[in-house]
Amino acid sequence: MPEVSDGGGVSGRRATPPPAAKPTSRVRMSAAQRREQLIATGRQLFAERGFDATSIEEVAARAKVSKPVIYEHFGGKEGLYAVVVDREVRALLDRITTALTAGHPRELLEQAALALLTYIEEETSGFRVLVRESPLLSGTANFSSVMNDVAHQVEHILGAEFKSRGYDPKLAELYSQALVGMVALTGRWWLEVRKPRKETVAAHLVNLAWNGLSHLEAKPTLITARRR
Repeated sequence: MPEVSDGGGVSGRRATPPPAAKPTSRVRMSAAQRREQLIATGRQLFAERGFDATSIEEVAARAKVSKPVIYEHFGGKEGLYAVVVDREVRALLDRITTALTAGHPRELLEQAALALLTYIEEETSGFRVLVRESPLLSGTANFSSVMNDVAHQVEHILGAEFKSRGYDPKLAELYSQALVGMVALTGRWWLEVRKPRKETVAAHLVNLAWNGLSHLEAKPTLITARRR
């Protein structure tokens, strides 16, 4: 019986079947690439859900790997979380310390505030990981430890300013903690509202901090205490 050709006509030859499609093979990741993928996946989940609410099964499912792969690289969820937090701590601290280039104290305050707000804007997931305090890392690397490191740098700046203005330089530590705490808490608030724009937020923070510092009393007392 004559065969029907591809064009619909009659042909005496049997039509040649199309070549079978080759099965697509997945590109195998190197160990380093897989590690980076797991860190990125864990970072996103920890930002969304926090440490306690994130399971190793969820990390494995989102990364499309088996649980033993995560254990092989990090020893478990705690190890993965520690790596994610350590990276964010270093990234945030590097941003802030690199930003502190000006010589004038007011400009340094501006640069520190803008560096923190820019980190929140550009690395939102990383900042969410840091501000979600976990009992696992209490007392070690976390957002509080980063802010303490920044406060120590500010303390040195304020100490020199206090000395030149006749204030007690021993109080520089107290004021540095107050200033950095103000910026950090404002940053956590701005993380959710995102307005006004970060430059405006930084300007108002510095306005409050700098003008407050510019009119410090040498020996302040509480008004309520004065009335007694």
